[in-house]
Amino acid sequence: MLAIAVLQLSGCVVGPKYRPPAVPAPPAYKEIGDWKPAQPNDQNLGGSWWTVFQDPQLDALELQVNVSNQNLKTAQAQYQQARAALRYNRADYYPTVTASPSATRTRVSSNRPPPNSIFNGITENDFVLPFDISYEADVWGRIRKNVESFREQAQASAADLATVNLSMHADLAVDYFEARSLDAEEQLLNSTVTQYEQALELTQNRFDGGIASEVEVEQAKTILQTTRAEAADVGVLRAQYEHAVAILVGKPPAEFSLPPLPLTAPPPHVPVSVPSELLERRPDIAGAERRVASANAQIGVAKSAYYPTINLAATGGFESSAITTLINGPSGLWSIGLSAVGTIFDVGRRRALTDQARAAYDAQVATYRQSVLTGFQQVEDNLAAVRILENEAKVQDEAVAAAQHSLDLSITRYKGGVTSYLEVITAQNAALADEVTAVNILGRRMANTVLLIQALGGGWDRSSLPARPECCGKLVSSNTN
Repeated sequence: MLAIAVLQLSGCVVGPKYRPPAVPAPPAYKEIGDWKPAQPNDQNLGGSWWTVFQDPQLDALELQVNVSNQNLKTAQAQYQQARAALRYNRADYYPTVTASPSATRTRVSSNRPPPNSIFNGITENDFVLPFDISYEADVWGRIRKNVESFREQAQASAADLATVNLSMHADLAVDYFEARSLDAEEQLLNSTVTQYEQALELTQNRFDGGIASEVEVEQAKTILQTTRAEAADVGVLRAQYEHAVAILVGKPPAEFSLPPLPLTAPPPHVPVSVPSELLERRPDIAGAERRVASANAQIGVAKSAYYPTINLAATGGFESSAITTLINGPSGLWSIGLSAVGTIFDVGRRRALTDQARAAYDAQVATYRQSVLTGFQQVEDNLAAVRILENEAKVQDEAVAAAQHSLDLSITRYKGGVTSYLEVITAQNAALADEVTAVNILGRRMANTVLLIQALGGGWDRSSLPARPECCGKLVSSNTN
């Protein structure tokens, strides 16, 4: 043990020292516009970020994702796999002890050469209880670098778990708001059907009184039935979103029902910090960076092949011809030794292995930088969408009011006999189209707000990654992983 300690302390670690790759970050987002800057106390949305929408039905569904979502369970199992692989390789720090007890009874041939030997023809017992200890001294840091690599892989897996968690919760929120948007559209179409029924009744009465023509009656019937068909068609897409929500909460669609709840309230404000903080708040970026660190450690593992492997081996135990005297002092046996194995010539194999490790590192660096750029793009996309849709909603509300006023005027003119029913139909179509557009814009605003929260990391923080996943399996995460 003293020799092991000396070898460990005198050893040196080969391979490059890790430094996170440099990634340029802009001082501010381009699409931020007149967005309210985030205050220090509200930059982190928290793990339950969906509560900002103040929707109890959504809150209840999101909690079921943590319990029953199968994609999340897959990611959790993969993280446990990574932890187990780390523990397996970390065991190389310590000696391996094996025992191989045996008991044999042997008879030697009487005619075995040389003739007349005193051992010929005898029968003997052999009881052996050996213990073997083998240990690879980590003189050049191969084991340390390998463990470091697997530890960073486990941390990357923990970040992947957080990424899946965020994605599943965001998918649920998007599908939920899409369903609520369709509820609002169906409610609008049903109320419009009621209005068109009244208009048909008015036109039928005018026809019966000889004021309107049969053509006008058929026109009123046509727009009524067309709107009824549109209302029924909304149910197809709405059912699909309900089924998607069921799968996300881990239930068969046949056992799940999402009560209709028309969307009416606008989305909440989302705090946005500076772009550089995105590197600490997005789990996919953190996972990519941890894989860069792991690839860097593998370069050290590859370079350690240039140095000899030093092994310590010891054997001790007991051997006797009688079981009764096996565990006795005279039956003891032992041996101890040290060996070093080094490659003298391998036709460039070690150099190729090192080049492969360096290329893998370069690939991970490129992947990490691309992840950062993609993160910036997603934030910019959704900032622009949320900001522009908010302005579009204001303009669309004015269009709805104008279309409704035009419809009222057309109905008044028709009742007064000034115009034909075709003008009323045209005004009705315009008013309905504007109202449906307004409903869809609100649904898109809610969906893009969810996607903006997802792009910002959903309240996750890099400090949630486990520092030592080999001994601490529970993640310190606001997303209750």
